[in-house]
Amino acid sequence: MHRSISRVVILGDGLLGSELVKQTGWDYISRKKDGFDITKPEKFSSYLIDNYDGVAFFPKYNCIVNCIAHTDTYSNNKDLHWDINYKAVVELSNFCKENKIKLVHISTDYVYTNSISDAGEDDIPIHGNNWYSYTKLLGDSYVQLNKNNLILRGTHKPNPFPYKEAWIDQIGNFDYVDVIVNLIKQAIEHNLCGVYNIGTTLKSIFNLASQTSIVTPVFSPHNVPKNISMNINKLINAI
Repeated sequence: MHRSISRVVILGDGLLGSELVKQTGWDYISRKKDGFDITKPEKFSSYLIDNYDGVAFFPKYNCIVNCIAHTDTYSNNKDLHWDINYKAVVELSNFCKENKIKLVHISTDYVYTNSISDAGEDDIPIHGNNWYSYTKLLGDSYVQLNKNNLILRGTHKPNPFPYKEAWIDQIGNFDYVDVIVNLIKQAIEHNLCGVYNIGTTLKSIFNLASQTSIVTPVFSPHNVPKNISMNINKLINAI
């Protein structure tokens, strides 16, 4: 039986992290608010471990939700992707294991790019010819080594849709950030472990955008994956 989740902290205050704080009221730590740098593991204890007279004492939290990632999907800055999406995740996972803290790692549906349609958690993900999806997949693999951890794969969009154009040829289980965060919150509160695809019914970006904005339908650039569909039944049945 897994320990109850009672003391949760969110790492990051971007679009996803901010919405998660809004919906839960959980503590959060970020670069902007606290100067937290996920690429400096030697500093983790100063943020996450209570100290008594300068000596590390016990963890402040029993669950860490990592919302930090380098999400410039098609950037060729290999080092930045590696440093944030893989190396830092390895260090954070090690830190959590050493201190008996559950890690909830937010991943991406892009790890299924070029995989089979309607990919499930047990299907083999194949990277999508960019450093983002490749390093996110590597980070997932390391986090999975601790069976008490939770990995959530999906994509969230700003609500309302902020752009004037939307792709008609990319389909997936993505949704607006408030919808995805509600699912993340439920997954954490149910104390799920392992890998879960997180999303809603299959749709195009244009279909999603049209729910909140008037947009022009356009085709995506050639390097954008067209099908990032996932099988989301495992999550539906769990929550």
